[in-house]
Amino acid sequence: MKSPRLFRRTLLAACLITAATSQAASLPAPLAAQLTADYPKLASFYQDLHAHPELGFNERETAAKLAERAKALGFDVTTGVGGTGVVAILRNGPGPTVMLRTEMDALPVLEKTGLSFASSVTTKNAAGDTVPVAHACGHDLHMSAWYGTAKLLSENRKAWSGTLMLVGQPSEEPLNGAAAMLKDGLFTRFPKPDYALSMHDDASMASGTIMWHAGAFRASADTVTITMFGQGGHGAVPHETRDPVVMAARLVLALQTLVSRENNPLDPVVITVGSIQGGTQANIVPDQVKLALTVRTFRPEVRQRVLASIAREARGEAIAAGAPKEPLVDIKPGTDSVYNDPELMARAIKAVEKAVGPEFVKEMPPKMTSEDFAMYGQQPGVKALLIHVGAVDADRLAAAKKAGQPLPGTHSPQWAPDLQPTLMNTIKAETAILLDLMPPKR
Repeated sequence: MKSPRLFRRTLLAACLITAATSQAASLPAPLAAQLTADYPKLASFYQDLHAHPELGFNERETAAKLAERAKALGFDVTTGVGGTGVVAILRNGPGPTVMLRTEMDALPVLEKTGLSFASSVTTKNAAGDTVPVAHACGHDLHMSAWYGTAKLLSENRKAWSGTLMLVGQPSEEPLNGAAAMLKDGLFTRFPKPDYALSMHDDASMASGTIMWHAGAFRASADTVTITMFGQGGHGAVPHETRDPVVMAARLVLALQTLVSRENNPLDPVVITVGSIQGGTQANIVPDQVKLALTVRTFRPEVRQRVLASIAREARGEAIAAGAPKEPLVDIKPGTDSVYNDPELMARAIKAVEKAVGPEFVKEMPPKMTSEDFAMYGQQPGVKALLIHVGAVDADRLAAAKKAGQPLPGTHSPQWAPDLQPTLMNTIKAETAILLDLMPPKR
């Protein structure tokens, strides 16, 4: 048994360690107090954004809300960049330029969350069809954190030095908004950032958990449309036709061998056929069938090989079926893989651990989903980080895992983040990283 004196010393040491950890795991006191005071207004802003979603390149009201708030904070604001994009610049003495980006667009999804502020918006999409619209991917959360972080830094300018560049990006979901902003002079009309940062909510960890991965993190994305041509005819005499439905069915299976038999299993590839369209009724063999694919990879050489192999398989199936002509293979590049600079990530995570506590910081595996944030980090001289934040109530997540039942994730009609801990820790993480990258001049 320990002596009373030794016990007291041990207890005192433990208390000192706990106190030091508690003190370290927070923002500077004035910023932490201000964030707590700001939270009700940030939550209200989130609800407003959630209830009024807009599709890509139509985020006019959303962009206006971001621009209005940034101007009120003293930022030099430009709207209409790359269509509906917002750029807000705050110069605060010498130092690096750091870009904080948020997406603004929503998804053509019918919301089924049951929230009192759920979206009931419908609109016309690019094809002219009437579709429902909802923030089913958390961009409303990202925008609220973007504003909350901007407010903290703008009102505490003695805590940092440099140039803060806020970017409200349109049309992330179709993966073309970043390209539009860059084409419109994002890094030439405005200060080119030394660092670029973005956050994204995630359904795989408890709310408020800061999730990171260094190196290749999110996959590249390409859309491939394949038209298989046949000889149409009566369904009762298929021997007098060349059936493109059968060609398409065989092609779907053949494409999977590109993953299972031609690719290193340690180098991930995803080929998903999301759409097959052809024919009008049961007793008619159509003369063509269209397939739409999404292709995800991490490395450029794998990407090039897989796309070439898809075209090869399509031609092979057409030849095997005696098709009257070669298939048409149309490849539309989406975005490259997101690469998180490892050195910058190590630095950022140290800052985040001090702000939210190491227990709220977890390494995560790479994801096959895609993000056009990748384009910013590909620009010469720009180091970029995309960091995720868990957004599901911890007890609910634990119960679902125990029961083996998946919970709704992003892009689901039921998706809604556990707001308070997720929003607060997102702002804390963003603020900590920005303060670390732009320290005050001593």
